[in-house]
Amino acid sequence: MATAEVIVQISLDFTTLPEALEMAHRAVRAGVDWLEAGTPLILAQGLEAVRALRREFLHPIVADLKTMDGGYLEAEMMAQAGATHVVVMGRAHPATIKAVVRAGRDYGVKVMGDDLACDDKPDAARRMQDLGVDYIVHHVGYDERRDEDVIREHSGRAPTPLDELAAIVAAVNVPVQAVGGLSVAQTRELPRYGVHHLVLGAPLAVDADSFSAPKHDVEALLREIIGWLKPEQH
Repeated sequence: MATAEVIVQISLDFTTLPEALEMAHRAVRAGVDWLEAGTPLILAQGLEAVRALRREFLHPIVADLKTMDGGYLEAEMMAQAGATHVVVMGRAHPATIKAVVRAGRDYGVKVMGDDLACDDKPDAARRMQDLGVDYIVHHVGYDERRDEDVIREHSGRAPTPLDELAAIVAAVNVPVQAVGGLSVAQTRELPRYGVHHLVLGAPLAVDADSFSAPKHDVEALLREIIGWLKPEQH
C-alpha cells in the first residue's frame, strides 16, 4: 500500500549543470519536494551534479544512476556526494540489489528499485521489496515508449506506467512511483491508484527530444499541478 503523503519530484534530465540548477530553483519556487539528479545529468557532470544540488538545496536528492553492478560502491559514492535516495535496477543481480540496500542502511539513504524492462513487473516489484528496497519505481522507458514496434503492439499508442500500475501497487507494501512520459491528465489519475509520489520529467519538465528546458512555462505548470495535488498549500 502506498503512503498517503503527497510528494512531488522533478527529474532534472539535463546535460549541463547551469540548466539543471536553474530548473531546480524554478521547481523549488513552485513547491516541488524532491530533486532528482537525472541519469543524463550524472553521465554528463558526474557526481558533481549531486554535490552542486546539495550545496544549493536542503531538499531530498535522488541520484538516478540506475545501478546494475558494484552496488555498494556506487550507493556509497552517491550518498557521500549528498544524495538521500539512490536507484538500483530490478534487472540487476539480487546480490547487487542487496549490496545497494546494505549501503543504504550504512549511509542513511533510501533505496529505490526500478522495474524498467523487467519481464514481469509485479513479480520484480515483490522481489525487490523482499530484498529490502524502500520504494518501487514503476518505469516505462524513454526508448520503449517512442519505439514504433512497441507502439504498434499497443494498438497505435505509446505504453504508459498506468498500464500495469494497479498490479504493481497491489504487489507491494512500499510506496510506488510511476515514471515515464506522463501527461498532466495522467498525473491526475495517480491518486486513485494509491500512488501519491509524482515524478515530473519529460515532456512536462524537460523537452523530450533535446533534453533541455521546454518552451512552456514549467514553473507555472508545476504550480498548477501542485495546486490540485496539495490544495492546502495554495
